[in-house]
Amino acid sequence: MTTDPWGRVDDDGTVYVRTAEGERAVGSWQAGEPEEALAYYHRKYEELAGQVQLLEQRVRGTDLPPAQAEASILKLREAVAEAHAIGDLGALQDRLGALSDLVGKRREEVKAARDQARVQAREVKERIVAEAERIAEDATHWKSGGERLRQLVDEWKAAERIDRATEAGLWKRLSAARTAFAKRRKAYFSSLDEQRDAVRGAKERIVAEAEALAASTDWNATAAAYRELMRQWKNAGRASREVEDELWGRFKGAQDQFFHARSAVFAERDASFAANAEAKEALLAEAGKLLPVTDARSARGVLRGILERWEAAGPVPREQRDRLEGGLRKIDDAVRKAEENEWRRSNPEARARAQDTVSQLRKSIEQLETRLSKAQAAGRDKDVKETEEALTARRSWLEEAERTLAEFS
Repeated sequence: MTTDPWGRVDDDGTVYVRTAEGERAVGSWQAGEPEEALAYYHRKYEELAGQVQLLEQRVRGTDLPPAQAEASILKLREAVAEAHAIGDLGALQDRLGALSDLVGKRREEVKAARDQARVQAREVKERIVAEAERIAEDATHWKSGGERLRQLVDEWKAAERIDRATEAGLWKRLSAARTAFAKRRKAYFSSLDEQRDAVRGAKERIVAEAEALAASTDWNATAAAYRELMRQWKNAGRASREVEDELWGRFKGAQDQFFHARSAVFAERDASFAANAEAKEALLAEAGKLLPVTDARSARGVLRGILERWEAAGPVPREQRDRLEGGLRKIDDAVRKAEENEWRRSNPEARARAQDTVSQLRKSIEQLETRLSKAQAAGRDKDVKETEEALTARRSWLEEAERTLAEFS
């Protein structure tokens, strides 16, 4: 009988392997020497040990999924348990057990990571749904709101999946938010269409009135009517762009027709007023010689005659009217001011009041001078100072009062 530490070959050629449970027959050898049988079954063991080592390398060195690793370990356990090989089969089972523990630990890590990912995915999807519901309820920028909802759907699809019930509930809320936004947007644009239809009706009425006035020759009243129609146009709001452009073209065309006709008439009329303007230019120059006014009564008489001829000269072109009228008005104001000054100088009541003011101030100054002398003699410095200040003020007042009285001389 031939033996080694892990097996033996019996006299009848039966090959045994030694295990912790005892010997187990693994084959029969009749074709050669017992040593050859042991060598053959040792090679079988080495092949099996190589498979174990390869699996160890895959488990430790790659991201082999735990389920796949467990299946491979189980398969090798069965192969080792039933192996027709000679060697330390128990050591292989121990190595596979250690490997199974490692895979179990990794399975727990993967599960924990997956649970964490699901928690994070749930938070992401809850945030997506909350934002979608805010957009559905509050957004009024329809284009950007719709684009953001599409982005949120893409973010949802890119996020990790969570448990089916929660996923379904959140997706239902997201779908409801999208539907609510679409309904609200549709209602808005429907309302906007109604408003634009109302604006269109109002502006069509404005345009009809403008076109009816286009041929009018009542220049002032019609110009005021066009200003009122323009105010109504601005307050009416906006219709759709195509309608707005078409109606505005008609409105402006009618308005331009009227104002061009008015401008042509005014230009023709202004040309006929050119001679009147020349006459008024001469009258303005004649009136200008009255300045400065030295004799108010005489100046008023001359100016009265100029005003009569001014009115008789007739209207002037619009662009010259303000300058000519304003120039004559300044001369009239100067004559009126001279008349007022003349009246004040000849007013006996005003002269009497001016004389009385001068007399009172002179008397007050005499009294203050007497008081000052007494205070100086008595050495009352405070009274001296106060009296001098009062004298200075009243002497200044007297000078002004005397000038006013002199104007009446």
